[in-house]
Amino acid sequence: MTTEDVSPRYLDLDLWETVEALKAFHEDQLAAVAAVGPALPAIAAAVDAAAPRLRRGGRLVYAGAGTSARIGVQDGAELFPTFNWPRDRVAFAIAGGERALLQAIENAEDSSADGAARIREIGVGPNDVVLGLAASGATPFTIGAVKAAKERGAMTVGIANNPGSQLLEVSDHPILIDTGAEPIAGSTRLKAGTAQKVVLNLFSTMVMVRLGNVYLGLMVNMRPTNEKLRRRAVQMVITLAGCAADVAAAAIANSEGDVRLAVLLARGIEKGAAQALLEKHDGNLRLSMAEIASR
Repeated sequence: MTTEDVSPRYLDLDLWETVEALKAFHEDQLAAVAAVGPALPAIAAAVDAAAPRLRRGGRLVYAGAGTSARIGVQDGAELFPTFNWPRDRVAFAIAGGERALLQAIENAEDSSADGAARIREIGVGPNDVVLGLAASGATPFTIGAVKAAKERGAMTVGIANNPGSQLLEVSDHPILIDTGAEPIAGSTRLKAGTAQKVVLNLFSTMVMVRLGNVYLGLMVNMRPTNEKLRRRAVQMVITLAGCAADVAAAAIANSEGDVRLAVLLARGIEKGAAQALLEKHDGNLRLSMAEIASR
């Protein structure tokens, strides 16, 4: 496994000046981001396959151990505030359980049966999209989870940093990010972890775009849960509806914080008709606005 290789460049790392070492680490981080480039077609294919399942009510399920699990949890947790993705439509299969997010759990990643059991426990089904992450691509827990999910009809995505690894072989959508040897051999929280985070950023953001949660570059399905977000919501309505600030603020209040609905209200659409229009277009504001423009 290349992620376990010793890099000749770093053999005397402990003797380097601090700034010299940090420059080298930084260069490797840039290389990790660049390693995602060749995987873009595979990521795009996974997005396009996932969106219809999620549109039918499926869940995003992140499976992994150690660093990979923590990266998955970060990505999934951020979908709630950014896109108002329902909390019950994200699930996690974490080797060692939630306790493993804060501390290492001995041998937790070594059981494929535990990975499969967790998939059964959370009731993975045909509309779900399961993302298995493992830098090595050989983590038994993650492979077991992905295999079990596939058997239950779910779509599976494998994200790994070693070519030819088993996780890639068992996944419907294998995504290889070949980051090579780490600055510290085997410490995949460095290059491999950075690349995995980039892949998840791209995948989940583009999925949310495909599901209509972004319009004109704005997160229109965001829910304003604090003062900063309330200001942002009002500004979005001003921008999208072309209205005054007081009209936007009133629309946000009348829509109970639903930016998409508030935009239509600020455009003069009656609330019931606006709700029906959004429902007709599965919440897609662009399609709703296009219908208004065509009338």
